[in-house]
Order: sequence, then structure tokens, then C-alpha cells
Amino acid sequence: MSEAAARTERVRRANLARVLRLVHLDGPQSRAALTEATGLNRSTIAALVGELVDEGLVQERAPDSVGRVGRPSPVVAVDPRVVAIAVNPEVDAITIAAVGLDRRVLARDRIETAEVLTPSAVAASVAARIEQWRAGVLRSARIEGVGLAVPGLVRTLDGIVRIAPHLGWQNAPVRDLVTAATGLRTTVGNDASLGALAEHLFGAARGVDDVVYLNGGASGIGGGVIVHGRPLGGAGGYAGEFGQNRPGIAADVDRRAGDGVLEDEVSRTRLLAAVGLDSADEPTLAAAIAASASATVTDEVARQRRILVTALANAVNVLNPSVVVLGGFLATIAADAIPELLVEVRRQTMPTLADDLELRLAVLAEDRLLIGAAELAFADLLSTPALP
Repeated sequence: MSEAAARTERVRRANLARVLRLVHLDGPQSRAALTEATGLNRSTIAALVGELVDEGLVQERAPDSVGRVGRPSPVVAVDPRVVAIAVNPEVDAITIAAVGLDRRVLARDRIETAEVLTPSAVAASVAARIEQWRAGVLRSARIEGVGLAVPGLVRTLDGIVRIAPHLGWQNAPVRDLVTAATGLRTTVGNDASLGALAEHLFGAARGVDDVVYLNGGASGIGGGVIVHGRPLGGAGGYAGEFGQNRPGIAADVDRRAGDGVLEDEVSRTRLLAAVGLDSADEPTLAAAIAASASATVTDEVARQRRILVTALANAVNVLNPSVVVLGGFLATIAADAIPELLVEVRRQTMPTLADDLELRLAVLAEDRLLIGAAELAFADLLSTPALP
């Protein structure tokens, strides 16, 4: 292939990726809207869309013609049959879902476990669920890959989980185990970092370039940081472990864990104990807290809020985000007190750093980690949608 032909091919592939990513991120759009968004001419857009249709990645449909004058432009949308399998292993359950390229969750199973699953057991569970779904809800689906959102330190280079302390995993080759069990390309990321990505692309921080995200889950507190619109990974991909910071606790009466870290004090386990539950998913825990009239529950929520505020102020002082997003049980304890918590965060930050700060709740709710894991699995397709 000549240099000119190679350059033309690179441009074609880049344009295919651009069009696919636009309809993935922004939803169905007319050809006319794609022409305007890309700056490409109408015939080029038509050719690109046609190729994406042939490859089974998008579909075209007639637009709603009500109130329109002239010839309407066809609407382009991602093909809902293109899916990824998203997996979130936790200390008390494993959640497996099929997430479409259009972000719809087509199937979801939360399997509670009596003991923490090993990486091999996770791989076997994922393979079994995919086999079951392929005979049913995913019978006509094109499964693009598997994405895992793991509560631990994941080495981005090779997908090795260096340590997931609450799961008891160390140097776990979970990516390769799942690939071997399913025959599907598998990618692995930190759960909170993927939650941050999902909320940045589709949720509470959509359109915001500087974001701090804190996620509260069964394994503790993790986080993710978006700087100038890009995820902050750090040297090894481990950035965002807010739960391992030493909390500032003003009153000794608020301390429960001696010299513990933030996630020892602001804890889902402590909330479950306060409401008298051994285990629960996010909606069940939130409902139990909301329904409780117990002073024990009220006091525990207030105590955790006080400690969380200081942790948030520390993050704002260091990173100066526009928005802080709270997910998981952190959203539960903050939900009815956002204005008050924001006042306290501002009180503990340097002047001007938090003047325009917003504190928001994750809007993708319990889908956020699954959508983030799916986004990881779709990454190669979105960057290179053309066939060789």
C-alpha cells in the first residue's frame, strides 16, 4: 500500500470511530446532525454510516416526520445487539450484567455469596452466566468482550490485580482467567475509577472537565479523578485510593477504628450493623436507613457525614475540582443533606478553592460500575470499529 493510500485508510478509520463514538456518547442522531458535528460532507457521512451498518454496529431508521418540512434525514443509532458483559465482584456478592452499546442494561444478576470468591470462581461464574444468557436474552447479541470492575489496585499494563485486600486477591491474573473461561477479550479496571468514567461520560459529571468521584461499596471507599477531561491514572494506574487516607476526626467521640483509614470509619458495614442487616444491595440499604426511626441509625449517619466532609475538603484542597460526585453508600448518607455538607466542605477548604464547587450524587445509581466496566470492554471497538 502506498503512503497516500495508507494515509487515506487511517483517515477513514478515524472517521468511522468518530461517528460511532458520537452516537454512542450522545445517542441517536440524524445524518444531518452528524454532518454538522464532524464537519464532513453529506456523502462522506452516508458512506461511513453505511459501512457501520454493514459491520453491525449501527442501525438507521426513518425520523419522526411530524412538523418537518422537506426531506427528513435518516436517524443513526448504535445497534442494540452489540453488548459487553460487565462484572463487579464484591465481598458479599458478584454482579454480572449485559450492557448494550446504547448503555441499556439488558440483563443483570446479583449473586450473593457466603464467602469471598476466588479469581477462578469469578471466571467460572461469568462463563456460566454468559452461556445461560446466550441461550436466552442474548441469543441474537454480538458480545464484544468482558469488563471487570474490581475493588482493588489493577495494573493497567496487563490487567493483573496487584491487591484487592477485601477480596483477599494478590497478583491475581483475573483477566487471563476470564478470557480462558469465556473465550472473550477481557479488560480489568478499578471499580471506583470506572464509576468515575461512567459518571463523567453519561452521568452527574457529564460535560465537566475536573471531577473528583468517591464511591462507597462493600469493600470500602475508592475514587476516581478526571483532570482536564481525562482520567487520572497515576504512574501504575492506581490513583484515586481516597479510602486509604487517614481521616481528620475533630472529636475523639467520633472515632471507631483507632488509627484506621477513612474506609474504616465511613463504612457500609457500620451502616448495615446500625440498621440490623447482614447484607444488602444499595437500594435496600438506602430504604432501610430512610425508614429507620432509630437514634442509633441517625447518629451513625451524622458521624459518618462529619468525617466524610473533612475527607472531601482535603480532596478539594489538593485537586480543585469543579464537581465532587458521591456514589454508592456515600450517596445514601449524603442524599438529603447536600447543601449542608457543601457548606461544611467550603468551611474546611482554602478560600476561593471551593467558591464554585458543586457536590452531586451519582445519577447512574447501581448501574454506574457496570456501565464503566462495559465502557472499558467497548474501548477497542470504539477506537477502531473498522474491520481489517
